[in-house]
Amino acid sequence: MRLYLVPSPIGNLGDITYRAVEVLRNADVILCEDTRTSGVLLRHYDIQKPLTPYHQHNEHKVLPHLIEQIMAGKKFALITDAGTPGISDPGFLLVRECVRNNIPVECLPGATAFVPALVQSGIPANRFVFEGFLPLKKGRQTMLKKLAKEERTIILYESPHRLVKTLQELATYLGAERQAAVCRELTKMFEETNKNTLTALAAHYEAHPPKGEIVIVVEGLSD
Repeated sequence: MRLYLVPSPIGNLGDITYRAVEVLRNADVILCEDTRTSGVLLRHYDIQKPLTPYHQHNEHKVLPHLIEQIMAGKKFALITDAGTPGISDPGFLLVRECVRNNIPVECLPGATAFVPALVQSGIPANRFVFEGFLPLKKGRQTMLKKLAKEERTIILYESPHRLVKTLQELATYLGAERQAAVCRELTKMFEETNKNTLTALAAHYEAHPPKGEIVIVVEGLSD
């Protein structure tokens, strides 16, 4: 009876630990955000286990049934499409319910996109705040005003088609000359880290529309 949270590679399939592969091979059931995406990883390591979809659209509905199965003695492993479950991905609700029911939860160390982005950005990494995705509408302006006063390094996730708008808004609220880095396609063939002012980055990606997964790292407010 146990729930394992297993980080999956954010791009390069080689970025999974030996222990993670062992846990997945020994699990009774593997919960995955998208069976097609996870299937690629599992086939690569010749892992053949029952897969159960677990994502933001069904996590409330399937939660009671999953808890019943785990309490019946099964070992479950949760993976998401990329990175560590619960970090801008499904996982929190299941973990909380396991804790409430005294079910052991074990999170393996592994891939999370914001860590390599922060470290290689050249922006101070000793103190930082991770905000994930900014609100799309309600609360977005409030959050931007709050971030304008943040002294720690700020880390955000963003999609390619919203990147330019977000950089422009950050420039408006945090300052046009604020230094930032856009990290794209981490661990993949076309990985890139582009550091400049928020204004310059917005102009660059407006002229060169980006593709892939994106992490934005922004320096905090200076004294």
